[in-house]
Amino acid sequence: MTKKPTVLIVEDADLLLEVTIDAFQDAGYATIAASTGEQALSILEDADTIDLLLTDIRLPGTIDGWDIAERARARLPALPVIYVTGYSAVEPRRVEGSLLFLKPCRSSKLLDAAQSLGVGPGWAGLA
Repeated sequence: MTKKPTVLIVEDADLLLEVTIDAFQDAGYATIAASTGEQALSILEDADTIDLLLTDIRLPGTIDGWDIAERARARLPALPVIYVTGYSAVEPRRVEGSLLFLKPCRSSKLLDAAQSLGVGPGWAGLA
């Protein structure tokens, strides 16, 4: 049986989180959800495998999407990252090789982005 790629989805808007989870699960991904930066970092520390980070930038609390991606990459240097944001007053600090989408963004665009980063059903994982 082929392992499903696992996506950590970080989004504080419940409806967007639910829609994104559904889209990725329907496309054959396993998903883990977080609604704050603190939750996301805890998941990243404890998770056995995260194959893709999909994060909103503006989040409640003191840890934003930029921080999550930087800390995730410190632990997993090859981790693919997709950012989504409606607005960010903070200067972008994108990690190398990441993608950025502005809200509203269709789930199909995010799924295409995941595929373009090499993460999709049938994918063997990070080497």
